[in-house]
Amino acid sequence: MTVLHTARLRLEPFDDRHFEGLQAMNSRPEVMRYITGRPETPEETRASIERVKGRWADWGYSWWAFIDLASGRVAGGGCIQHLRREAELPTDFSLLRANPVEIGWRLHPDFWRRGLASEAAEAMAAFAFDRLQAAELLAVRDPDNLASGRVMDGLGMRYRGL
Repeated sequence: MTVLHTARLRLEPFDDRHFEGLQAMNSRPEVMRYITGRPETPEETRASIERVKGRWADWGYSWWAFIDLASGRVAGGGCIQHLRREAELPTDFSLLRANPVEIGWRLHPDFWRRGLASEAAEAMAAFAFDRLQAAELLAVRDPDNLASGRVMDGLGMRYRGL
């Protein structure tokens, strides 16, 4: 499994040891506002970690925990995965491989406004293009999520619409 490094972060594939930090982030309404619209339960965080571990094993990419080098805390999470249109997760994840590659991220509020999302997104985008040879990289965001829009702009992404 691939660990990525930036000046201030270590991006580690989701693992059980990240549970507390991921739950501390995903249980925050302000973090999940534009993602699911509600805080994540501990059971949902555990299930997510298990799904992600499977995707890493099968595909060699998925979600990373962003570890802040200064504090050792989980500062956020981000992914390279396949986009899906359905709200429900498929039972057979191999069906997603036909879909375009997506990049995504989220940060714990303690780490907002420091440029860490951009730093991590640049490393993940480089992984997608260099290692996976992705032809394109898509991202999805709520129109009101201006902070993610700025990260997308910094990556050179262009709005394509719905």
